[in-house]
Amino acid sequence: MRITGGQARGIQLRLPVRGEIRPATDYLREAVFSSLGAFVDQASVLDLFAGTGAYGLEAMSRGASKVQLIEKNPAAIAAIRTNIVAVAKACGQHTLPAEVTTSDALRWAPLRGARYDLIFCDPPWELWKNEAILLVERLATWTTGVDARIILEAPGEFTVPIPDGWQLHRHLAKGKNQPAASILRPIG
Repeated sequence: MRITGGQARGIQLRLPVRGEIRPATDYLREAVFSSLGAFVDQASVLDLFAGTGAYGLEAMSRGASKVQLIEKNPAAIAAIRTNIVAVAKACGQHTLPAEVTTSDALRWAPLRGARYDLIFCDPPWELWKNEAILLVERLATWTTGVDARIILEAPGEFTVPIPDGWQLHRHLAKGKNQPAASILRPIG
């Protein structure tokens, strides 16, 4: 698993030594970021269910201004912190504007007034069956508005819910039994 583009391209990401983490594939992340293009530059990013931090750190490598990573697994948090150091070094920086928050992403909420241009959400797949619509509706309230994007990673055969006022911008899938990403954007 590696960073697929930007200043830290090729940097290997550390995986947690234990825990049930299903990292986003390099192929899917590269497709997502190719679809987002220059939209990432200077974006404020939220990475929920961060796992290795791959989505958020990929965004930093490609020019995002700041990232907040939410994860509850202690082994994953240790891996994220190691990955932040590696990406910062590859970007020629001592540190990155990346904040790691230890929390259950289903219960976490941003500080009052905090808004994000890009939200990546890659939860354990079993959550899509029971809590998907509530989760996606919450995400929509945390965005900056008409220029925001929400990226949802889900099983390829699952149709992600789209909240009111939002539309499917692009659906990226390799196959039915593979992970897929849906990029949502506000209508208008």
